[in-house]
Amino acid sequence: MPRWKALPEELDPEVEEFTDALRMLVDRGGLGIAAVADRTGYSRTSWERYLNGRLLPPKGAVIALAEVTGADPLHLTTLWELAERAWSRSEMRHDLTIEAMRVSQARQELGEFTAPPAAPPAPPALPGPYAAAAGIAAAPPAASAGTPGPPPAAPPGAASTAAPGPDGDAPAPRGGPASPGRAHRAVTFLAGAVGALLIAGAAVLLAQADPEDEARAPDRGPSSRAVGASPLPDGVGCHGPDCAGEDPETMGCGGRRAVTGRSVTVGEALLEVRFSEVCGAAWARVTGAAAGDRVTVSAGGGPARGAEVGRDPDAYTPMVAGRSAEDVKACVTPVKSRPVCTR
Repeated sequence: MPRWKALPEELDPEVEEFTDALRMLVDRGGLGIAAVADRTGYSRTSWERYLNGRLLPPKGAVIALAEVTGADPLHLTTLWELAERAWSRSEMRHDLTIEAMRVSQARQELGEFTAPPAAPPAPPALPGPYAAAAGIAAAPPAASAGTPGPPPAAPPGAASTAAPGPDGDAPAPRGGPASPGRAHRAVTFLAGAVGALLIAGAAVLLAQADPEDEARAPDRGPSSRAVGASPLPDGVGCHGPDCAGEDPETMGCGGRRAVTGRSVTVGEALLEVRFSEVCGAAWARVTGAAAGDRVTVSAGGGPARGAEVGRDPDAYTPMVAGRSAEDVKACVTPVKSRPVCTR
């Protein structure tokens, strides 16, 4: 049974070359993962991720492994720098893919609310007088048995056949076309009547609503993830405020999912603000520091998170929630010097 698992197929060739170099050093030294963790000061879980290509190790871990195995630190750190650039490029492509998925989902959800409206219902029939005013022919009422009804109206434009009156003048035609002014007033009246009915119906519905429904609804409060947002990628365990105080490596926010936003050199040490967009969180990392130095990170006036440098010259803090690296402040306090911050 092979000792190492197959590396992920989507791994960048430069990252794959670097991971193979780490495996070769461990094999050549005859060390197990537990021994590597014990001698380098990094946890066994972290080294399992490093050697299986799931996480890019920090520079301090690479230097520590070179010292343990007797390898050339310069050559190994050169491979690490190339791998870190490739890891950042892969993460950028990953973020673009996630963003495209979110845009596609948002467009699909928006399409459900912009469907073409249904055709409006036909207006109700008007009573006889209004129908006549609008130019609509109304059916004459049926004559009762034995009672002659009124003569039917002549069609529009037809000549009147009524007998002349006593004074010799012809009577006005009874079936002539309605005037345009009367038709316009009838249509306006119809539109107003329909609008009044709609307003009355809405008022009735509002009056029947139960005012206690809102009181019975649970108070859900703000959420760290927007409603309808895409789920977190595989391996990522938190987002936003949920990441506060958590270990970035344990939550899957480091490595290719993080970039360096701000940095400052303090003597021989390098202080960095590491930001992960997919996690919505940031943390501080210091490399090449002295034992006893302390590194802290804070964002938006929230509580600061800190870590102390031990035997390993590198250290990183727990995470704080942040929208970007510009919102985060990292500081390192050397044992024999004043603190230095990224801003």
